[in-house]
Amino acid sequence: MRVAIIENTAVTHHGQVGVALHEAGARIDLWKPWRDQALPDLGAYDALVAFGGEQNALADATHPYLPRLARLMKQSADMGIATLGICLGSQVFARGLGADNHIGTAGEYGWCDVTLTGQGRNDPVLGRLPARFPIMQWHSDTFTLPPGAVHLATSPTAQVQAFRIGRAGYATQFHFEANRAVAADWAHEFAEAFEANRPGWVGDFDTHAARHAAKADAHGLAIARAWVNLI
Repeated sequence: MRVAIIENTAVTHHGQVGVALHEAGARIDLWKPWRDQALPDLGAYDALVAFGGEQNALADATHPYLPRLARLMKQSADMGIATLGICLGSQVFARGLGADNHIGTAGEYGWCDVTLTGQGRNDPVLGRLPARFPIMQWHSDTFTLPPGAVHLATSPTAQVQAFRIGRAGYATQFHFEANRAVAADWAHEFAEAFEANRPGWVGDFDTHAARHAAKADAHGLAIARAWVNLI
């Protein structure tokens, strides 16, 4: 299988998604439109993944490729291609599907609990998880459920934590790719940003990790493997 991965920022970790793709023997092409505005040709790939970034999903003035990426993700899902958006990727995906993006209204940082909806508990990807589970978050924006999408997961802060569209189009507001190693790198590289939004989290990282990381890592890898199985 050949997979296009879209990196929306200079520091992008593939984490558990990368593990699952490599287990499946995927050939991966990296696209960095934040640098050169280039996006993949859908006809050349079996799957499309869009990761997170520091910009918001409506930041067209600074990242003019975003409207095209939103359309690309919708087209990909419409074609039945396995399509995945994580954090910013999910927000752009939702935009392309006609949802409303809400900027700066839903901050979640560090490991947080997410709850599956009834439809989520029966979903072929998220249904493998407990009804409530800890997972990594790092976002301040959110979005409404796109028309025609299946609502899969929620939290008190961001109502739409995950949705499915079509056969294999998935979006997660939460960073299921971020295993403990990725989270530790974030805590080091972006300590100031984390402290500004969740004071004390970086200093207490080991305590939080001991409590949540092992379960979150297992849940994240289960999601990644299940989604890759749809390619």
